[in-house]
Amino acid sequence: MRNGNIKAILKPSSNFPPREVNSPTPFSLASALQNYINSDHPFHGQKIHSHILKSGFIPDLNVSIKLLILHIKSSCLSYARQVFDELPRRTLSGYNYMISGYIKHGSVEKSFELVRELCLSNEKPDGYTFSMILKGSTSENAGLCSRCIGKEVHAQIVKSDVQCDDVLYTALIDSYVKSERVEYARKLFDLMLEQNVICSTSMITGYMNQGRLEDAEDVFEKTTEKDVVVYNAMIEGYSKSVETAKKAIEIYIDMQRINFTPTISTFASIIGACSLLSAFEVGQQVQGQLTKTEFFTDIKIGSALIDMYSKCGRTDDARRIFDHMPKKNVFSWTSMIDGYGKNGSPNESLALFNKMISERHAVPNYVTFLGALSACAHAGLVAKGREIFESMDRVYSMKPRMEHYACMVDLLGRAGSLNQALEFVMQMPETPNADVWAALLSSCRLHGDVELAKIAANELFKVSTKSRPGAYVALSNTLADAGRWDSVSQLRELMKVRGIAKGTGFTWIGTDAGLEAFHAGQSLEAEELAEVEKELDADDVKKQSRPFLAHFFSPILLKICRLRLLDELRTDAPSGSFSYAEEGDEESSNDAKSFPPMDYSSFNTLISLAGFVEDG
Repeated sequence: MRNGNIKAILKPSSNFPPREVNSPTPFSLASALQNYINSDHPFHGQKIHSHILKSGFIPDLNVSIKLLILHIKSSCLSYARQVFDELPRRTLSGYNYMISGYIKHGSVEKSFELVRELCLSNEKPDGYTFSMILKGSTSENAGLCSRCIGKEVHAQIVKSDVQCDDVLYTALIDSYVKSERVEYARKLFDLMLEQNVICSTSMITGYMNQGRLEDAEDVFEKTTEKDVVVYNAMIEGYSKSVETAKKAIEIYIDMQRINFTPTISTFASIIGACSLLSAFEVGQQVQGQLTKTEFFTDIKIGSALIDMYSKCGRTDDARRIFDHMPKKNVFSWTSMIDGYGKNGSPNESLALFNKMISERHAVPNYVTFLGALSACAHAGLVAKGREIFESMDRVYSMKPRMEHYACMVDLLGRAGSLNQALEFVMQMPETPNADVWAALLSSCRLHGDVELAKIAANELFKVSTKSRPGAYVALSNTLADAGRWDSVSQLRELMKVRGIAKGTGFTWIGTDAGLEAFHAGQSLEAEELAEVEKELDADDVKKQSRPFLAHFFSPILLKICRLRLLDELRTDAPSGSFSYAEEGDEESSNDAKSFPPMDYSSFNTLISLAGFVEDG
């Protein structure tokens, strides 16, 4: 209990004790306690309990239950448990109140112990008891056995012939979804006579987490009475992948057309979708909406905007958001530090990191240190990187993780200190993982150290639980740079024997249909250019009807330039489908012939076309 609450209870008052407490009766006491329970400050009612104890009055079951509720609402679980233990008779309602109190305040294990005690008594759990058990099993404080509790409770419900209502159905579905048993949840969902929006939201979240978008869309379409929460579930699910992020924006627009006001969760998810799409124009319009709401000054939203602008390469916009945030936390600082580092501004990143440390704005976390080490690697600041790495354990008692070790190896390797990098790896307190050896292998290729590259590659193949084509390609390129073509041929034969193939490289191109991938070996039909040009003719009309996305889909012009250029270059290509393969890549698939690397003239043509797009 807080000191202020204690003073309020002990402070003399001319209004206490109330008249009904001066000459207590069970009815008058129950009435007085109920008034405090219904008030905004229930802890004041604890003075009645004190008066009861001093007067020697023995409360009946009704008054005792009221005292139990009063202490639970006052967050005094020890007092509540003492009242529960002294009940004249332990009833189902008493058990339910105590169980719900424990779950509400995070004491899940104690609530489960009380449930076991209830089952051994003469009382039988009802629907409310089961719903509270299910709620406890899905909380963060539940133990390892929580995954199987939902199924056990379901079995007990069937055996005890408890009548299921919407509350119990919702709790069961939510339990199955959070334990990743979506099929069981769907069976229950389909059995419900009236499928409420809470169950629909749980089902959508479960399907989205498993990548089953069509099932999630099916539930969403069948939900007749939608609210902002169910829209948020769809937006959040779509915003997790670049392939579906555009749908998140479409849902975001649709919900506002039917007068649903976005919440802070809506804005956070849609900003994440803009980050994936690198659609800073849409992000700017979302920011414009945010300025008209109370959420604009929220730390979570500010950090999301910083991250979005950074991933779009607009660090000046990100810094402007950062500087105008009224409050910042470690996530805000980390987003800005990481943003500078990933956009080729390592000095600004380290300056901000030093300011964060020296002025003690926030305590850095693991991601903060990773961003600072990465900035040191790109700036070639070996001594500074070592200092930051060593300070993790020495100053902040944070044991470096594998990604920090990999970053240090990359730092040493980029600086040309390959022997120091190898020595650093050999002195690691834990067995190096694949990321550490991959960082060393990358540095070996950068500096042409073939022998060390072989060592790093062999160690990488040993510790990697799954094939890493990039490691084979990096070693192959290192050998090729050194002119060891026999070794290159042997390595490629080994890749064929092991069934390892390099993934096809591709580039994202913005079109009116969203982001489309253009990859090596992709056939280009002559009709495609005409089709895109038709889309462009209707583009102005679409922009007028959908101004929110007008700038986002303008890259359709870039696709036309690309197709025209490729169509021009294709006249010099060998007969068959056009494809492009970079030097050093794996051989193209049998059904696509490779095209010679683009010459400077063609490259200049592409640049001029791109300039036309910008000016137009």
